[in-house]
Amino acid sequence: MSTQPVNPLREPIDFQSRSMRMNSVWRSVMNYVVGSLSIAATLIVLLPLAAILFYLVYKGASSLNLAFFTDVPVPVGQEGGGMANAIVGSGIILALASVMGIPIGIAAGVYLAEFGQGTFLANAIRFTADVLNGVPSIVMGIAVFALLVQGRHFSAFAGGVALAIMMIPTVTRTTEEMLATVPHAIREAALGLGVPKWRTVISVGLRTASPGIITGCMLAFARVAGETAPLLFTAFGNQFWSVKLNEPIAALPLQIYVYALGPYDEWHRLAWAGALVLIVLIMVSVTLVRIYANRGVLKGGS
Repeated sequence: MSTQPVNPLREPIDFQSRSMRMNSVWRSVMNYVVGSLSIAATLIVLLPLAAILFYLVYKGASSLNLAFFTDVPVPVGQEGGGMANAIVGSGIILALASVMGIPIGIAAGVYLAEFGQGTFLANAIRFTADVLNGVPSIVMGIAVFALLVQGRHFSAFAGGVALAIMMIPTVTRTTEEMLATVPHAIREAALGLGVPKWRTVISVGLRTASPGIITGCMLAFARVAGETAPLLFTAFGNQFWSVKLNEPIAALPLQIYVYALGPYDEWHRLAWAGALVLIVLIMVSVTLVRIYANRGVLKGGS
């Protein structure tokens, strides 16, 4: 009677195989759980936005007509009218804020990331930007009122300055963080070829980090586009056509605020329509910027 030799390594091998199978099952379960939680979190974030858009369409779409986009507000007690002056005024104020705030924010972010590491000035700028990000918008409006309006008069320029100051911290910190993600090897390759540092920052750093910087600019723009409190103390509003920068000017958030607090159903109807138009304008502008950025138009591509 023959006996087969016993393999002393068989048991450890079987144990190791079972352990590997259990680890594989555990990883699959955790992957499924984490994926499900991520999808659920995404839906939770999107649900309020979808609810707001649905309700705005439900309340405001029926009030939209050609007169809303071509006429100015009518006197109290009359029906009809529109917010053409407010739409144009919002465009002027936001253009002013972007022209002033975005370049300053990007320049400050470049200094923090490329030239001011560890310096007292860089730390002061970073601290100031973080503080300004948390300052309530009404406080910003009061500050600009004291600086540019008090003793003078309300103006579109003052409104643009208030919104620009609110944009700068977001653009600054986003630019700094995005430039920090650019690999040092790319910078070193440019410097090794004899390219000056300032040219390396512009042609290499900013170009590589441009998608993230553009996203930060869009976030800052979307944040200030619906602000009302700063404009109450600066632009003030206007019931008539006005495109001069040194005069009070209408804006969609201001007009919505006035109509929403009014006692007339007609004003409430126009307020809902104005809110819908404001949200759509913000979404369209952000979407267009993203499309052009993805095509390379804003990234220096051909």
